[in-house]
Amino acid sequence: MTASDWRSSLTAAERYDNIYRLTKSGVAARLGKSAYNIENEAYKTCKTRDEYDEICNPPGDAEAPLADLDNVGLEGGEPKTIGSYSDCRYVAGGVTAEVYRSKSNALKVIVETRDMKPHNPRREAKILESLRGGPGVIPLLEVFHDQNQRLVLVFPFMPVSLAHVMEKVTAPLPDPFLRHVFTEFFKGLDFIHSQGIIHRDIKPSAILIESTKAFTTKPHVYISDFGTAWHPEFSSSDEPADEKILDVGTSQYRAPEALFGHKSYTTALDLWAAGIVLAECIKPSHKPIFESRPAHEDGSQLGLILSIFKTLGSPTKENWPEAENFKTPPFEFYRSFEGVEGGWEGILPTVRKEWRELVKALVKYESAWRVTARQALDFPCLKGPEVEDS
Repeated sequence: MTASDWRSSLTAAERYDNIYRLTKSGVAARLGKSAYNIENEAYKTCKTRDEYDEICNPPGDAEAPLADLDNVGLEGGEPKTIGSYSDCRYVAGGVTAEVYRSKSNALKVIVETRDMKPHNPRREAKILESLRGGPGVIPLLEVFHDQNQRLVLVFPFMPVSLAHVMEKVTAPLPDPFLRHVFTEFFKGLDFIHSQGIIHRDIKPSAILIESTKAFTTKPHVYISDFGTAWHPEFSSSDEPADEKILDVGTSQYRAPEALFGHKSYTTALDLWAAGIVLAECIKPSHKPIFESRPAHEDGSQLGLILSIFKTLGSPTKENWPEAENFKTPPFEFYRSFEGVEGGWEGILPTVRKEWRELVKALVKYESAWRVTARQALDFPCLKGPEVEDS
């Protein structure tokens, strides 16, 4: 691409976004220049888009808020001994498990022993063991029962998740960081899907990053949280392929086929969620594109369904043909919604077209029309310079 070509492809909204980024990062104040002048000079003098992006995406400043995550679980709280692991400190907890840190290890302690389908920690361990050594999957180091006979899964401790990044970094995320993380993520997801496994809970907190220097190095990226994953062999006895559980996924990342009762869903369920996560990451505000209340507040997920329809437009038999055979077809859903004006340009107005195209290819009503994880790797937004090796 020539110098004139890259400038013509840069929108006014993207330039404004870069000025905002330079202001929020503190770079402009440190250099004693206005963010407008820094961006304008880069626009006029840079020979390539990548050179321009490097100036407008200062990585070191953006990752500074992540530094305190290195000490999570190393101090504070009452230390415990779990099995042979000493000095274990509480990090987080959920419905079925608590997570502790012991030096460089994370211990997932299963605290709920009742049958809570689709949660199945023993199947999670079997799935992780079957994926051992594959790309982009959190390594399972050990499985044991502690002194209270609770099942414990041991993993390497990862200080950062994509959820942490979006919570702590208020500026738009740098393109090289996004390229690296999502390249590694889609490699991992492709490997998982190649084994016939459906993760069923893709979300920002399930995508882990091994270093708080995430913007200036190439840290490993791992997919975690396999507690509700479906396996073609390990799940077949209590959850046949055509009778899968529908209550899977987390709030706004849930795919529409599950919301409308389609029990024969496929790995495309994860691809919808991946598209929602990507959209959240590339938006300057890091806000999800759909609104959803927690399941305990909205058991029917009606709010999420309405948000999807209001954003994308109500589905039709032309853009969602598989839904004609659903037990609850979505086509007579109260009233018709046109969707956000301008389509995906209106939904994601301030992001680069290349990123928007990948989101658009993933977030489709018809599950068979969503690009696969392997196909996602060939999209232009994931081609280009990543962050440099440390």
